[in-house]
Amino acid sequence: MICAHEKKLVCGAENCGLSDSNEQFQALCPIPNGTTNMIPPVKRLDTLDGKTIAVVGGSFMAAVTHPEIKRLILQHYPKARVILLNEIGSAGPWPGPGVIRAQKDEFMGKLKQMHVDAVIAGNGGCGLCTPKEMGSCIAAEYSGIPSVMIAAPGFTEQAKFTAHAAGVSVARVAEYPGAFTSHTSEELLHHTRVTLWPQIVKALTNPVDKREVEQNTNPIHPDQPIYTGTLHQVNNYFAQQGWTDGLPVIPPTMELVANFFKFCDDSAQSVVAVVSPSRRAVTVRHVAINGAMAGCPPEFMPILIAITKAMSHGDFRHTLSSTHAWTPYCWVNGPIARQLGLQHGQGEISAQRNAVLGRFFNLAMLNFGGYYIQKNRMGTFGYLMPWCMAEDESASLKLGWLPYHMQQGYQVNENTLTAASALNWGNNLAPAASDADTIMQLMAWDATEKQQFAIGSGTPCVFRTFLITESVARDLSKKYKSKEELETALVNTARIPVQQRAMANYYANPGSSFNPNSYPLERHVAKVARTEQAASTPIPMWLTWCNTETLSTVPAMQKGKSAFLVTGDANRNKTMCVPGGFFTTIKITLPKKWDALMAESGYPPIQSYYLETQLKPNQKKIEGRLRLQKKTGMERLNPRHL
Repeated sequence: MICAHEKKLVCGAENCGLSDSNEQFQALCPIPNGTTNMIPPVKRLDTLDGKTIAVVGGSFMAAVTHPEIKRLILQHYPKARVILLNEIGSAGPWPGPGVIRAQKDEFMGKLKQMHVDAVIAGNGGCGLCTPKEMGSCIAAEYSGIPSVMIAAPGFTEQAKFTAHAAGVSVARVAEYPGAFTSHTSEELLHHTRVTLWPQIVKALTNPVDKREVEQNTNPIHPDQPIYTGTLHQVNNYFAQQGWTDGLPVIPPTMELVANFFKFCDDSAQSVVAVVSPSRRAVTVRHVAINGAMAGCPPEFMPILIAITKAMSHGDFRHTLSSTHAWTPYCWVNGPIARQLGLQHGQGEISAQRNAVLGRFFNLAMLNFGGYYIQKNRMGTFGYLMPWCMAEDESASLKLGWLPYHMQQGYQVNENTLTAASALNWGNNLAPAASDADTIMQLMAWDATEKQQFAIGSGTPCVFRTFLITESVARDLSKKYKSKEELETALVNTARIPVQQRAMANYYANPGSSFNPNSYPLERHVAKVARTEQAASTPIPMWLTWCNTETLSTVPAMQKGKSAFLVTGDANRNKTMCVPGGFFTTIKITLPKKWDALMAESGYPPIQSYYLETQLKPNQKKIEGRLRLQKKTGMERLNPRHL
């Protein structure tokens, strides 16, 4: 059903005066304040001689650089004592507020126990390992111990941003000249001696300059207008401040932003979420400001708040700075999607009402999370624009399949937003068959081809979203009576030859530094077979040309790591496998006066978009048990576990 307000796409465009190039706009600041208190800078050492120095971390050729750093320390400072990773461990990524991480506490305990005077950590050569290695430096600084981290070009700013977000006002980084894994052992040793070593000594012994502290002061932005100017001037100013994604924004004036407050029962100052890695306290006001900038209608406010809450979930966001370019996206379930006119048919992510939600997500990445391109969002080739979808719940229910939110224990007419992250988009599968088993086999093959990182070199079994058009879902449902049954069949079928998986993991795993002389590929094949539970299985349909009946394979899918959405052009025979990160589902809370507010805006009542369920007996049982869980306050379980 199409929303009655489909043409009203840009928030306030009709009264913003955007056609008047000379009109002045008083724009509000979209950046929330940080929540982390900064610790005083740690005093640097007078000398390294006679000191105990921990050289920790295991990323990006550390097996070559770190022993050489130890040799250099002892060569220049014979009375020093050097502790390596295998003796003391590391802190891992510094935890966010309220998170307890035993690894960090254990590392800080060992720093004290072993009387460590300085910490050298590394190597940072990707968007995930850099925060991980910087965590040891942060732990050191909180323990009153000076530190320095080693990073490749392009990752020094991310390292400093990570430390600053954790409360370390001065973080020192020694920059390696190039990509670690592209250099030979001889080049690594040469650059460690010539380039890194002088930087390391300087970072640990040069006193902290006041300017280092001042330039890292966390600015406090008032809730009053931050800048006044024309449309062009506001956009230039916001771009210079790093508050936009490179595209024009609508100036967030007080009048425009106030319209969003009507669609939220909380006050403008109420904190919606503390979003990492910046750890900024995002208020209702900041959600509204960024929603206005993105061009969202004010009535989108409940969805914008749900997106913001989703961004604070660690399992969802922890990969978003990676060089592999995870892109966040979301989908909406419930009558709110239909009432607001979010599309679930052909071209859905490009439909304007869906697209402005993706634009909000992009701005929120910058202004809430503090993800800045080339600083701490390190995608090698860049990122797609985030997108938003909706599930065709009516089509799903017609086939006897539960919509996604009902699988998570919500009622059919409750509203939810699910956020996820993707490593690719497009390249969909077009099954030229109507047989359910054949389609499932093709989807399993597709899953083995679309994994985390190219050629499946990373994590063995990753999260995936499967988009299925109604016509293909209809054929699948003839055999697979629920999405859970389909997932079980895919898990059993989507398998990879163990040698193929081992070779990808050996040669193409980010940060791997296997030495063929001491650890040949054959040993890694045996390790993968053991750790990933290889089994002799019937040959997959797509490998029958091998002329063998069985093959040693490892799984590419795991139960509970897949989402299935009936969505897209109902008249096309398409499925699409989207590998990526964890899913987090947030209930969309509507204000008490929602019906009255929407009526004033010309929308039909939300009840007119409700759906009835005609569930089969086993699905009624599942729904009843999920309803009981919610009523009794039990932890929500996926029906696949019931």
